[in-house]
Amino acid sequence: RLKDSHSQGSTLRETGSINKSIFTLGKVISSLCDRKKTKVPFRDSKLTQLLMDSIGGTSLTVMLACVSPSSAHVSEALRTLNYATSAKNIKNK
Repeated sequence: RLKDSHSQGSTLRETGSINKSIFTLGKVISSLCDRKKTKVPFRDSKLTQLLMDSIGGTSLTVMLACVSPSSAHVSEALRTLNYATSAKNIKNK
C-alpha cells in the first residue's frame, strides 16, 4: 500500500506508477481469464506492453508469489495468492 511505504517526492510518484502498472497487469490477467471480454488492455501501461507476448502469446510464463508468514500481513498474502491463482488460470488460444 502506498501509505505504508512512507514514500515522498519522486519516490512517491515512482511508487504510484508501479502500483498503477500492477493494477493494469491485474486487469489484463482478469481479461485473459474471462474469455467473454474481447479487448485485453495491454496498451494501458508500459509493463503490460512489455509482457504482452509473454502473457497473451504462446510463451510459457512463470509467476512467483512472495508472501509473508507473519499474521500481521495475512490480508496482503491472501491478495497475492489470489492474484497468482488468476495468473495460473490464463488459457491462451
